[in-house]
Amino acid sequence: MVRAVVVRDYVDIPEGVSVVVDGRRVVVKGPKGEVARDFSFAENVGIFVEGGRVEVSKFFARKRDVAQVYAISAHIRNMILGVTKGFRYWLRIVYSHFPISVKVEGDKVLIENFIGERSPRVARIVGNVRVKVMKNDIVVEGIDLEEVSQTAANIEQATKIRGLDRRVFSDGIYIYKREFMEGGEF
Repeated sequence: MVRAVVVRDYVDIPEGVSVVVDGRRVVVKGPKGEVARDFSFAENVGIFVEGGRVEVSKFFARKRDVAQVYAISAHIRNMILGVTKGFRYWLRIVYSHFPISVKVEGDKVLIENFIGERSPRVARIVGNVRVKVMKNDIVVEGIDLEEVSQTAANIEQATKIRGLDRRVFSDGIYIYKREFMEGGEF
């Protein structure tokens, strides 16, 4: 006897936000912009919009399928939060030996004079993300959580120290705060 295991998760759609599902491609539009994501990797997972909420479901689900359903629901929640509130990461520039100079040029962040190096280190800005440098802080803002967090991680990784004692050389750029653009931690 085969037992039917159905896994369903629901994501509520707030006022002022529209969600369009075309196959496994989800487009979320809100007051701050539009975010799209393709979930074609999830075979046989149903994504539907019904009565003011998004339903993600899978029939005959195994452990991996259950995890996939909840992961897709979490991604859709983050997309809705992005188009209503937006995401902001704060990074701190820390140096004790050589003053670090940071500037934004196009889709790159240039980090100059890092531990006295002559050539600048480069971090890539992913997607439609804004990066601002304010004295010893760098602010990364956007509506797509993955683009914002990947850009912040690229900046942090660009100043990773290799071959030197971390207890002595604590220089670098570090993420110290994550929040919604309309205030409040997430």
